[in-house]
This record gives sequence, structure tokens and C-alpha cells, in this order.
Amino acid sequence: MLPAVLLAIGRGGRDIFVMRILIVICLACALLAPGTASAQFIPPGSSQLNPPLPPLPPPPRIEAPVIPQMDAPITQNYAPAPQPSFSDRITTCLDEAAANGLGPSARAAYSRACANQ
Repeated sequence: MLPAVLLAIGRGGRDIFVMRILIVICLACALLAPGTASAQFIPPGSSQLNPPLPPLPPPPRIEAPVIPQMDAPITQNYAPAPQPSFSDRITTCLDEAAANGLGPSARAAYSRACANQ
């Protein structure tokens, strides 16, 4: 149990004096506390003012879509199909070897020979 003097509830005229001392000590601790927290951290070398916003990008161009003509000839792209990559060829060869029931070492030899054709 705390003594009555510390709780400022003592008898006589000492209770007001003790309360004043406690208030002064609390205020001193609050004012002299180093490194108090702030709401925002401003890194060193930066401004407290916000920089101006960049200009808005130009609005997109709105163009009407090209409407195909009824009597225009059809144009088709006759580009050859792209060749599969080496990784795709290896994957296909490994799948073929597994489908044929080859073991792991035979699959490796088959996939090397198959992908390099």
C-alpha cells in the first residue's frame, strides 16, 4: 500500500504542497522527454512542403474504327507458323518418351536426339 503522502491525501496542509510537486514533476517529464514521437517523419534533406503535382497526361485520341467494305477483297495473312522453342521441343520429346514407356535414362537420351533434329 502506498503511503498517504504519495497519493496526496494526507491530513493537514501538506496535501496541496505534495500535489503541486507531483504536477511540476509530471510536467517536467513531459516537456523534457527526449525524442518524442511525431505524426509524420520528414526525412533529412527533404522539404516540408509537398512538390507540385506532375502535369496531367494528354487525353486519349478517339478514332472511329475502320468499317470493312462489302465489296472489298478479303486480305489474309499467309505468314508461316512460328517454330517451337527448344524448351517446347524438349517437353514434347519427353512426353513422347514417357508415352512409349521409356525409363528415365532412356527418356534423356531420346529427348536429346529428338530435340536436336
